[in-house]
Amino acid sequence: MTAEPVTTASTAKRREPERGESLWRGAFRRLSRRPVAIAGAVIVFLFLLVALLAPLLAPYEPASTEWTELSTPYWVQGHSPDHPLGIDRWGSDMLTQLIYGARQSLIIGVVATAIGLVAGAALGALAGAFGGWVDMIVMRFVDIMLSVPSLLLAISIAAIMGKSSMALMIAIGVGQVPIFARLLRGSMLGQNEADYVLAANALGLRKRTIVMGHVLPNSLGPTIVQATLNLATAIIEVAALSYLGLGEGDPAVAEWGRMIVSAQDRFEIAPWLAFYPGICIAVTALGFTLLGESLREALDPKQRR
Repeated sequence: MTAEPVTTASTAKRREPERGESLWRGAFRRLSRRPVAIAGAVIVFLFLLVALLAPLLAPYEPASTEWTELSTPYWVQGHSPDHPLGIDRWGSDMLTQLIYGARQSLIIGVVATAIGLVAGAALGALAGAFGGWVDMIVMRFVDIMLSVPSLLLAISIAAIMGKSSMALMIAIGVGQVPIFARLLRGSMLGQNEADYVLAANALGLRKRTIVMGHVLPNSLGPTIVQATLNLATAIIEVAALSYLGLGEGDPAVAEWGRMIVSAQDRFEIAPWLAFYPGICIAVTALGFTLLGESLREALDPKQRR
């Protein structure tokens, strides 16, 4: 008589099948283990918090010029109890201008990236779904847009449309269209060879159902990650266009790029006027870049652990 094997709690636990993990849940788990991703997420969170709560965080009204006597061509007041970061060249509180500049950068950056994402995804989905001559026409149009540097294209559009926030959004968004179009098209072409697509074709599902219900949703991951990276580029381009005088026409609207321009003739006596907005631009762009790169690595199947 053979003895039945004894099943202990440990062996029973080892024999339990492992539960499946969704793509985004696994990506979040891997992100939470990376210091670089955490640092980027903290920077982005603080930027969003400051931008969204600007009226509550700012100590004074934006573009207030009640301290003009504290800023002259030969002297600018620096740190003080009433003005922690000093006064800008126009007699406004520097901290208030930086806080409202974050809001302006967030609004323009998000809307511009959304414009590029929607338009680029539409072109990429069109090319990836139909292929053939449709793909050829769409991608040749995208190649023409890629032949012009994005910043030069944005400058041209902003110069034609005039000085306004809407002109900045459209100018920066149009420059991002080719990036999203090529990325989504390539991702959809890669998904077309997947096993689930072959199975859906074997079951007789219509092509529109396969594309819209399966291929397109599974191809959006890299595009969303790219949108995070493009936010960093958009914030830098907002500052660049403002620096070139193509930003918001209303001088009462705070913009980091314009703050750097206005600080040039006071740089020798008050270098912090350019230092503070420059640091804000660099740190914000760094935060979105760190988060986007970490998210891309977390979603990459070759680097999953």
